[in-house]
Amino acid sequence: MIELSVENLHLDYGTNPVLKGVSMQLQRGEVVSLLGPSGSGKTTLLRAVAGLEAAKKGRIVMNERVLYDSETRSEVSADQRELGIVFQSYALWPHKTVAENISYPLKLRKIKKAEQQTRVQEILNQLGLGKLGQRYPHELSGGQQQRVAIGRALVYNPPVLLLDEPLSNLDAKLREEARAFLRELILRLGLSAIMVTHDQNEAMAISDRILLLNNGKIEQQGTPQEMYGSPHSLFCAEFMGSNNALEGTVSDITDGQATVQCHGWTLRGRAGEGLSVGQTARAIIRVEQVRLRTGGGENTLQLPLLTSMYLGEKWEYLFRGHSADAQETFVLRAYGTQERVPEGVSLELPTEHVWVFPV
Repeated sequence: MIELSVENLHLDYGTNPVLKGVSMQLQRGEVVSLLGPSGSGKTTLLRAVAGLEAAKKGRIVMNERVLYDSETRSEVSADQRELGIVFQSYALWPHKTVAENISYPLKLRKIKKAEQQTRVQEILNQLGLGKLGQRYPHELSGGQQQRVAIGRALVYNPPVLLLDEPLSNLDAKLREEARAFLRELILRLGLSAIMVTHDQNEAMAISDRILLLNNGKIEQQGTPQEMYGSPHSLFCAEFMGSNNALEGTVSDITDGQATVQCHGWTLRGRAGEGLSVGQTARAIIRVEQVRLRTGGGENTLQLPLLTSMYLGEKWEYLFRGHSADAQETFVLRAYGTQERVPEGVSLELPTEHVWVFPV
């Protein structure tokens, strides 16, 4: 069942168009992440759904209730949309206790005090904050403050939860723990949520579906597996994952595969849409798909090792290549399990893992 629908939404900041006809749907019990670079429109889309930004054109419907429709000139104010919102800064009142922060939406709705206390304690228990209700925000860790902000958004049972980069203020270790907690909470409570993030790992870990925005439009959408494993454009391929990129000229396209040549190397990979012989193209491969092997073969390069970097669970190798006339250099990255690689090792870029897109 569709919980929320956005249809052909346009929004401008003055003369600057920010959203250029965005359409999306959120199913009940689904988590959708809005992913993209700064300025792509992801936060603006979330705020437009919340009613915090005025759209110029389009339609927003939640559970058959029209929140905004440019054709009929109807719009529900932000405070009447009944959406749960978790802001990037958490926006907790420093002079209120944890319990008072969480109960505030219930006070606005004139819920009886006894019921407020019951519901607040239930939320505190669900969030692992059962004994912290009388503390103040400054007495909590960053992860605990984040949970309080989520609790305040959940306490009145909103049909849709809006999360604006909810984990961005946490350090790396806390962020990993909070990511796991948030995913578990969403599954346990059966929440429907839209989350804005610039962190692709966060989006893939928490989401059922990802919408990748680029310059105010949806570049591609799909499951995390689809977005990572089957990019439809150069933008999507480069934005998702850690990649190697080599630029050259397309010399052949046969049976859905393209050959790219430049600087004394030749690579073959899956041809992207709009590719033609003779044009400049970029060959993309995820770093983890590059294999180390002895000997040559198709899609192999033999390059000198520049340096190795220890990443804990693995080593990352940097190999330097030179153009035929030695005027230009390029770097290829690969992963391995030892500090250095043996002499004479070749880099294999498997054809099925190379994408070739027009530049």
